[in-house]
Amino acid sequence: FLEDCGMYFPEVKNHPDKYLQRCPESVKKWLKQLKNAGKILLLITSSHSDYCRLLCEHVLGNDFEEYFDILITNALKPGFFSHTPNQRPFRTLENDEEQEALLSLDKPGWYSQGNAIQLYDLLKKMTGKLDPKVVYFGDSMHSDIFPARHYSNWETVFILEELLGDKGTLPAKAESEPLEKKGKYEGDELKVPYFVSKQWGSFFMDRLPSLEKAEETLVPTWSCKCISTYSTIAIPSLEAIADLPLDYRFTRFSSNSSATAGYYPSPPRALLPNEDSVTMK
Repeated sequence: FLEDCGMYFPEVKNHPDKYLQRCPESVKKWLKQLKNAGKILLLITSSHSDYCRLLCEHVLGNDFEEYFDILITNALKPGFFSHTPNQRPFRTLENDEEQEALLSLDKPGWYSQGNAIQLYDLLKKMTGKLDPKVVYFGDSMHSDIFPARHYSNWETVFILEELLGDKGTLPAKAESEPLEKKGKYEGDELKVPYFVSKQWGSFFMDRLPSLEKAEETLVPTWSCKCISTYSTIAIPSLEAIADLPLDYRFTRFSSNSSATAGYYPSPPRALLPNEDSVTMK
């Protein structure tokens, strides 16, 4: 990025609108509400600080640093969660250049590299709690959701784009729930990237030939099992929950035996009973 080499970085620098979507105002408002409510907001990315700055200024605005208490770049997830302080210490930044390693984190700010152990120690100091609760939002099972749950035992919210093209995720008209308790979900039209793949079928369910019966057997995919195992909840986007009250109580995946409990606003159609939306031809 600094040397302006290759095809990718110069192209994004010169034409950010072509590749980046600006953050919806509802999400920016939600972030401010969380901070005003006393929550500590973290941004943890594997991107280097200069590239992160370009993205965040375009997506959130030039004041993007005001949304977060702690910013961590070049985190190299999933190693950020599995490495010890000795293996990967935090470093300060000066003009986007990494400085000497830190023995500990003493205050909020912008750091590079690091590890979840020392970050959690800082959160203990900032909150005054022995066991502060962390809710981690991510869109990668490999880099975000699995390591944050497995190594740090954080609550995890999986942002799953595959839910965007599934009509089963559209909120039903619940007359018993007041309007202010409902989340906003826009775009009820299926878009091409989110159709069920003609090559691979459903992201959530596989059809396996049965040895004893003529019909096929439906089984959850490996990816689907990982979602319910390592995610607290799964949502199609931050915008889907941005208009909910901060004290809204979500149903967790682990709350009962149902494999669909944690999907918000509702499970994908492929996981619903008597569903034929994943039929492959």
